[in-house]
Amino acid sequence: MDRFLRQSLWIVAQRLALLFVLLLFYFDTFAQQTVITGKVIDAETGEPIPFANVYFKGSPSNGATTDFDGYYKIITDAPTDSLIASFVGYSSKTRFVEKGKIQIINFQLNAQVTTLREVVVSAKNYENPAWEILRNVIKNKERNDKRNLQAYSYESYNKIELDVDNITEKFKKRKLVQQIISVIDSAKAVAGEDGKPIIPVFISESLSDFYWQANPEKQREIVKKTNIQGIAVEDGSLSAQIIGTSFQQYNFYQNWLKILNKDFISPIADGWKGFYDYDLKDSSQVNGMKTYRIEFFPKREQDLAFTGTMWITDSTYHFALQRIEATIDKKANLNFIEKIKIQQELQPTEPNQPWLPAKTRILVDVGDVKDDWAGLLAKSYISNKKYTINKVKSDDFFKESITVMEDANLKDKAFWERNRHDSLTITEKNMYQMIDTIKKLPIVKSYIEIVDIAVNGYKSVGKIDIGPYIFLYSNNNIEGHRIRLGFKTNAEFNKKLILKGYLAYGTEDERFKYGLGFDYILSRKPWTQFGFYSKYDLGQVALLNSDFSARSNALFASSVLWGNMYNRRPFMQLSNEFYFQTDVAKGFIQKIALKNQFFDPLFSFEFFDGVERQRTFSTAEVSLESRISFKEQYIQYDMSRESINVKNTPIITLRMILGMRGVLGSDFNYQKISANISQQIRMGAFGRGTYSLTGVYIPNTLPYPLLEAHLGNQTYFYNGFAFNLMNFFEFVSDRALSFSYVHRFEGLIFNRLPLIKKLKWRFLATANVLYGGLRKENIDLIPVTTPDGIPLRTFSALRDEPYIEVGYGIENIFRFLRIDFVHRLTYLDRPHISRFGIKGSVQFRL
Repeated sequence: MDRFLRQSLWIVAQRLALLFVLLLFYFDTFAQQTVITGKVIDAETGEPIPFANVYFKGSPSNGATTDFDGYYKIITDAPTDSLIASFVGYSSKTRFVEKGKIQIINFQLNAQVTTLREVVVSAKNYENPAWEILRNVIKNKERNDKRNLQAYSYESYNKIELDVDNITEKFKKRKLVQQIISVIDSAKAVAGEDGKPIIPVFISESLSDFYWQANPEKQREIVKKTNIQGIAVEDGSLSAQIIGTSFQQYNFYQNWLKILNKDFISPIADGWKGFYDYDLKDSSQVNGMKTYRIEFFPKREQDLAFTGTMWITDSTYHFALQRIEATIDKKANLNFIEKIKIQQELQPTEPNQPWLPAKTRILVDVGDVKDDWAGLLAKSYISNKKYTINKVKSDDFFKESITVMEDANLKDKAFWERNRHDSLTITEKNMYQMIDTIKKLPIVKSYIEIVDIAVNGYKSVGKIDIGPYIFLYSNNNIEGHRIRLGFKTNAEFNKKLILKGYLAYGTEDERFKYGLGFDYILSRKPWTQFGFYSKYDLGQVALLNSDFSARSNALFASSVLWGNMYNRRPFMQLSNEFYFQTDVAKGFIQKIALKNQFFDPLFSFEFFDGVERQRTFSTAEVSLESRISFKEQYIQYDMSRESINVKNTPIITLRMILGMRGVLGSDFNYQKISANISQQIRMGAFGRGTYSLTGVYIPNTLPYPLLEAHLGNQTYFYNGFAFNLMNFFEFVSDRALSFSYVHRFEGLIFNRLPLIKKLKWRFLATANVLYGGLRKENIDLIPVTTPDGIPLRTFSALRDEPYIEVGYGIENIFRFLRIDFVHRLTYLDRPHISRFGIKGSVQFRL
């Protein structure tokens, strides 16, 4: 027994000794290893820099690449005393390393001033090694592009942040900024090492389910939860619709990406070689896949193209785009934009199936519009999980583009802790509190009201909004000084009923004018409403049948109340209108309206009614209008909604009007049939074109104010709704077909001209064509003179040839001015016409 015990103890002692030796070896080995973790961020914006290289000085292969959130980790037993972080577009930075220790080393990289790339002239038979990879990417586009799935869906987490940055010393002296900085310690929101403060103005996060389906293409987003805090953000339901993933879809497999309503060519577009230069840097393992790292640069720095780096898988994964960082800097032909950066990481869904975005980060840096202003930094982060593919939904499922759950806006901290894809940083958590503090400042509240009036035209006073202020004052040769005060009720008054009206007075004609009515929302799903409006006011014959798009343009409607109105043949109008409108189906809006009006001319006007001459007349009509745009999306406010044509699809409007003689004192029976189709066409490198085609047919004999009086323009200002070299009332038609077209070449031409390209001017071309006619009965209806022999104001008709005017112009002069040169090509034999004109205008375009 003693012997057995001694043997057992000996065995245990041996094993303990062996274990002790192993532990000593392990700790000795570990002690010799150097373990480094950290994060690489942009020193100016505070955004993480994914895919950056972190390596030991003198040993580039000994290191790591940051993940999508900028984090890295290195474990090595062969460190040097310095660690370097580098990424294209940034200046490299070096940090000291303590060998054999566990440590955290963070890097903040500064953006590098762009320099000219070295051009290497090689033998004629040399081919850039990146080209073969790019050809394979194009060859496998259909296999890898998510648009070739039947359907896909995922849960999407979206985080958006808006900050005021580039706060100069001059800007800090403003009273508003001084109070903000004195109340909250903005220095806590430092973006970089230089200590520049930022002022947060908006931060949000949302969680939603996103669905996409092909044949025909449609999408839907169901917003499950939102967490929103922002200055001047009161309508949570509206914010919830625009902070999701629907409006932040970036697919580099498309030839052109639409960003800020501009088209940027993808570095893997079909015509890649004509727009980009490429540099194959290396190959490496990324997420277990062999990838090629390729840097790309625009051939012309002012083109709407990207600079950046992309990671392409090898043939095992069919040359798919796995990662990309794409940047547009201020050298591109854009106004007010310092930088746009898109970072995206994609992942395969199933073997041999297209890839879907896993994480996307977008940064838009808006520069100073003026030297004493600050800039704006917009940052968005999207994380997608829980993918499903090729599970087709019914058409009814896609009737709504965006649905916000009823409890989406309710605060629920526990929900976010369970479902948030990525934790908020300490800075982001503080921002919610900082924004709440800022917007409670009295001076900030005052500025919010001023901005709200400027943007929406109304000032809220409890349950009533006063405005719109664009109509508050005007001056013309009939009314003299015109003062108008209007109002409408808001959602605090009633969630469904809107009361609205105005009262106006002219000091010259000493007449009061008014408008009064209501809108009532019967349903929001589908959107259905009806309303009534009555008004007595000054009208203009030239605008009775103006272009479809001009009728809803408030700026245009207010501008025509200035100056000499006699050229536009004014009249006093008393009208009453009732309407009913509903969404029959998605993208198909039907409207019916009943209207009567009394026409009292303020110019020399008479017509024959078959028995005697008349000056005034009344009408009563019913109209049916259909608006068709199947891919259009709508954003709903509390009391209205706004169309957003994301896909730039055609919008078709059909209208039928039936006049009823004898009803409510109406003097005429008539029919008017009209149709309009308009669309913006994306043409890639050739820019964008916008067309509008309108047809009108009136088979009846009517006084010319009820016919189609084509809108001329005898001012020095260019009018996009008018024929700019046609005189007022030069032509009237009872049947007409008009076509207008504007083509913006963006930087296609001027970006290729030395010296001129530095001005960032943009070339455009325009065309207006009108073909019409007028029956003799309608001409004979108007006498030439009064019974006293005084000539009456006349009009004429188009002959067999169309009226044509074409133009060309330069926009973006000093970023705001546009000059058009217009040539009239037909009807040159008419008296008092202009064959050529130069017209100016002011516009705001990125």
